Amino acid sequence: MSAARAGASRGGNTAAVSTAASADVAPDGSLSVLGQPLQRCPGPHRSGFYRSGFCMTGPDDTGSHVVAAVMTEEFLEFTKARGNDLSTPRPEWGFPGLKPGDGWCLCASRWAEAERAGVAPLVALGSTHANALKTVPLDTLRAHSDGSDASSEPAQGDAASDSPSTA
Repeated sequence: MSAARAGASRGGNTAAVSTAASADVAPDGSLSVLGQPLQRCPGPHRSGFYRSGFCMTGPDDTGSHVVAAVMTEEFLEFTKARGNDLSTPRPEWGFPGLKPGDGWCLCASRWAEAERAGVAPLVALGSTHANALKTVPLDTLRAHSDGSDASSEPAQGDAASDSPSTA
């Protein structure tokens, strides 16, 4: 199921987080890959599995929509060719369609696939959920940073590692 369709089908979850979504940090206390409070995904759209504007995740998010990425034409074509058209508006799902420069919470596995293919979009590290590290090493994410984060180092005491877990 596409991210847009999934977001429209959850109803209750979006209402639960929408009142807190105006804050600059995730309302559920999520951390970024930098070990700091998760920041809002860049761009005007209400991205994320819960359409809160944050790349938060939970048990219903089987796709792990945790990588905050800045869309490029190359990536949009890549993902469309694989069956997930993010560029076409789908008003019936409340999905505006994305264009280059838009921020969006991507599935960690799709971002990793794009990285291996050489078309990975840049990543906003402070807006990328720590769960991304289960799929993508921190060094790889840092190599694709969009530069929007004041710090590229994890916070002291952060459990973030530079390699994905084997679980």
